[in-house]
Amino acid sequence: MKYGYIRPTVQDQQCTKQLTNIKIDQLFKETHGLAKKRGEQEHLFMKIQQGDKLYVQNIEVLADSLHQLLDILRLAERDQIIIHFIDEQLTNQTIQEGSLLQGATFFAKLQSTFLSHSSTFTLQDAKRRGKSIGRPRKSDENLQRAFAMYESKKYTLYDIKAATGISKSTLYRYLDSRLTSMADEDK
Repeated sequence: MKYGYIRPTVQDQQCTKQLTNIKIDQLFKETHGLAKKRGEQEHLFMKIQQGDKLYVQNIEVLADSLHQLLDILRLAERDQIIIHFIDEQLTNQTIQEGSLLQGATFFAKLQSTFLSHSSTFTLQDAKRRGKSIGRPRKSDENLQRAFAMYESKKYTLYDIKAATGISKSTLYRYLDSRLTSMADEDK
């Protein structure tokens, strides 16, 4: 049998660009792009049998890390399953000829893709659950104190940081955004 597996990716969050021209017998589709709780993938690997073929758009769809990819490739080899990676134009049985540099470059790019995918979907999930993302904002009271100290020209940046806890780069970032908003108000 020919199976297909799709799931949301950074470039295709609605899964509309995956396996569009591939005729498959049964499709397994994840509802999320997160690394954990991939129930459809688990169902797929419980159902697929020796000699079956699995089609995925790219390696990122199937695995979230090099370690997970290696586990899946071992499983496929053991169960004699052929996995077709459409974008990479590879199968798990393809022997890619090339130099060590080409191989290392391929896997470095793949690792970067895994990290991007994981970060994007983890942040989206956190936002959806109402978690605050990024560094907490400095208190307005503390910022106003830092602005006043800076504008008085009586204090060094070190003095301002010691008194308010606001670093030079943070102070400049807030000053830039303050100046930008003041310029916008004048228009």
